[in-house]
Amino acid sequence: MNRTPKVCFAIVALVLYAAVARADVVTDWNAITAQTIGSLAPASHARPGPSSILDFATVHAAMHDAIQAFEHRFESYASPIPNATGSRIAAAATAAHDVLVARTLDQGPAFTAALDTLLQNYLNGLGLLGDPGVGIGQQAASQVLAMRGTIGTYPYPSDVFTGGTGPGEWRPTLPAFAPMAAPWLGEVAPFALKDPSQLGGSTPPFQLTSGAYAREFDEVKSLGRLNSPDRTPEQNALALFYQDNFLTLWQRTLRTFVGANVSDVGDSARTFALANLAAADAIINAWHEKKLWNFWRPITAIREAATDGNPNTEADPTWLPQIPTPPYSDHTSGANNLTGSMTRVLELLFGDKNDFVVTSLIAGTTPIQYHRFSAMADDVVDVRVYQGIHFRRADVVARRQGTRSADWAVSHVLKPTN
Repeated sequence: MNRTPKVCFAIVALVLYAAVARADVVTDWNAITAQTIGSLAPASHARPGPSSILDFATVHAAMHDAIQAFEHRFESYASPIPNATGSRIAAAATAAHDVLVARTLDQGPAFTAALDTLLQNYLNGLGLLGDPGVGIGQQAASQVLAMRGTIGTYPYPSDVFTGGTGPGEWRPTLPAFAPMAAPWLGEVAPFALKDPSQLGGSTPPFQLTSGAYAREFDEVKSLGRLNSPDRTPEQNALALFYQDNFLTLWQRTLRTFVGANVSDVGDSARTFALANLAAADAIINAWHEKKLWNFWRPITAIREAATDGNPNTEADPTWLPQIPTPPYSDHTSGANNLTGSMTRVLELLFGDKNDFVVTSLIAGTTPIQYHRFSAMADDVVDVRVYQGIHFRRADVVARRQGTRSADWAVSHVLKPTN
């Protein structure tokens, strides 16, 4: 079946919606990026695991550089662009477009043409068609792409990782028994860090015979069981709410918060860029750790407890988690690396105490109103235990790593020029 007309129509419809509901060019093109690499991408080319964070980080680095070519308030991610003329808006939109085109060339000329039409309609709707800022955006995208390339796009690296079969070793699990998603992601060069090891915490998750392991084993066995009677109604609600894709949820949350709290487009661009650069490095670190330590998931640990050598763990060969286990190992938690980095960037830029709303697309959920960024990070640490897919230590260590990634990004890249 030919998907091209449907895809073209969907992209053009999206930009028409953006023209009506516009907050600013940065939030507009964040939403367009989410659609382009998400629901509009062919299923065969869908980004594996959380690797679409590479797209978001690259897009937003280019948009930031395009705007700073005019403002000069913050350092560029790549190289400064001198003598900028024209519109910042035209430059930022063009930079995002050019990065998306480069990172979706695998989807064919019709898809590229649809993206071109989207940009033309977007600029035309703002009276910016032919604006000299377009050339600045092209230069910003070119410089960032020269640094980052298109790694993480289709065709993906072909290495396959299935872990091991010994006590404590991750192996493919129910329901799909799939090999590790994006096993190459942990080897991608960081965006802001010099090396993922800077985030610390790279220690073996547990000694299987330890009391600490037995305690966390019992916690996830009880609270993470499918339809567990031990969870409270509030814990059940969180477990349902956070079944949403964390990358999608976080981009949506950034759009909502920035749209309500940031009026300057340069500040908006920097916020999105720092959040996504820090998150990308945190996710790269998580995938490095997952493959390095290869620690088994609760579903395997609980069903195979007779092999762990710990007299205080009891096997249950029929145990199931509250949600299906993703196809990668336990340690560390990608959701908490992501959430730890995002919440910390926002805390550093705006202070911890802020009212913001998080919305899940899972049926039966209602938006959550938070009053502190750290409160959301607390919930995500807990919720992966309630969902039965992580030992608590994987969540706690990951949150700390995400926080450190944010600290590094904010203090080392896109800094104020004064």
